[in-house]
Amino acid sequence: MPEITKRNKALSVSPLKASQTIGAALAFLGFHRAIPMLHGAQGCTAFGKVFFVRHFREPIPLQTTAMDQIAAVMGSEDNVVEGLKAICSKNSPSLVGVPTTGLAETQGSDVSMAVGEFRKKYPEYSHIPVVPLSTPDFSGCLETGFAKAVEGVINVLVPDAASAGTKPGKRPRQLNVLVNSSLTPGDLEALKDIIELCGFRPLVIPDLSDSLDGHLPDEDFSPLTIGGTPVAEMATLGDSKATLVIGASLKAAADLLKERTGVPDYRFDHLMGLETNDAFIHTLHQLSGEPVPMKLQRQRAQLQDAMLDTHFMLGLSRFAIAADADLLNGFSHLLAENGAYTVAAVVPANAPAIKNIVTERVHIGDLEDLEKMAEANEAEVLICNSHGQETSLRLGIPLLRAGFPQYDLVGGYQRQWIGYAGTRQTLFDIANILLSLEKGEIHPYRSIYAQKRDDEVTHFGKVSPTRH
Repeated sequence: MPEITKRNKALSVSPLKASQTIGAALAFLGFHRAIPMLHGAQGCTAFGKVFFVRHFREPIPLQTTAMDQIAAVMGSEDNVVEGLKAICSKNSPSLVGVPTTGLAETQGSDVSMAVGEFRKKYPEYSHIPVVPLSTPDFSGCLETGFAKAVEGVINVLVPDAASAGTKPGKRPRQLNVLVNSSLTPGDLEALKDIIELCGFRPLVIPDLSDSLDGHLPDEDFSPLTIGGTPVAEMATLGDSKATLVIGASLKAAADLLKERTGVPDYRFDHLMGLETNDAFIHTLHQLSGEPVPMKLQRQRAQLQDAMLDTHFMLGLSRFAIAADADLLNGFSHLLAENGAYTVAAVVPANAPAIKNIVTERVHIGDLEDLEKMAEANEAEVLICNSHGQETSLRLGIPLLRAGFPQYDLVGGYQRQWIGYAGTRQTLFDIANILLSLEKGEIHPYRSIYAQKRDDEVTHFGKVSPTRH
């Protein structure tokens, strides 16, 4: 277990984290015909929307309760009630998420009470699920907000097995798949392909591979999400054969789902690297009782070959990583598996995965802390989101963009990091970055006689005969 240190500064310099509110909104965007309504000022929602649009290059459905200075002093519950009424009457969504912002939390707004008032005042919208969440942006990070939203959706939409009459295994080919915030739409698409190859129907929660994968829809505009997990399917989770949980941050959500449904679960901190993917595929093999598909066996052999091809570059290399805990944990294990070292590790907030990160010390801080640690420990490559670009330039080392947001790289949201194929491509990318550093390269030998020959050309305009 690494040593965990916390910042002792009075403020953040070059903040690393994205807020819990943004993380919760991202999770809600993974459900079909859903819309997040951020409880706060208009600027809070506009700021988050800019991040989403620049990262995904897609229109993002977000609403706001539009708190002003009067609501901030006198109370903002009416904003929630009327905001929900407007959304439900105009758009008839399948799900509305109401995460709070720092302004609402500082004001002391009780968003759950406000949703209760909405139910009393407008009973005609009782069929539309509403998930209230306390997600102040002065604590936690994107990962914790995302996990809270998944837990909140399960709490609202998944009935107790006894009352719903569900039974584990009633749908023997259905698997529940809880996924964390570090998995990209490209990761989720690959994950579904792997599970389907093994003969199962995955029900991914939440499914950003449908809603934010960058496809052109048939309709010109939709005020709601155009893909994602169908909300009606949430009532069937108790009939699934098993639940796969990807990410330590989802512990509370997984515990709640298991308590509600009784469906057995299998938990994985990440899916990066050979060892953890072997464990994941072995679990699918045991659940299906069928041989591992030849396609997956071939992808495993390709990853093994890639590990051989890249070990000269990765061996003893030194990396600095700044990311949410689940993503950093995955990278640290992948690097350690291939002989590299994580010499600087910074996370934005405390999280369950921190204790499993393969490094000597994990610091809870910001990008200034990362820069100091990376310089002191002679890091050769930086892994971070797009906010790490300036840090990379000051340190004079290359940057591999990973995490959220990536606003200066087109298609970063669709990148596949997980599985045998994703791990293989990650190793290639890291190895190519290290090759560009020319580390350990043998430079051409230049003879002293060749230098003398060049001098003669410079001074006399011709080359004198060489004497032996």
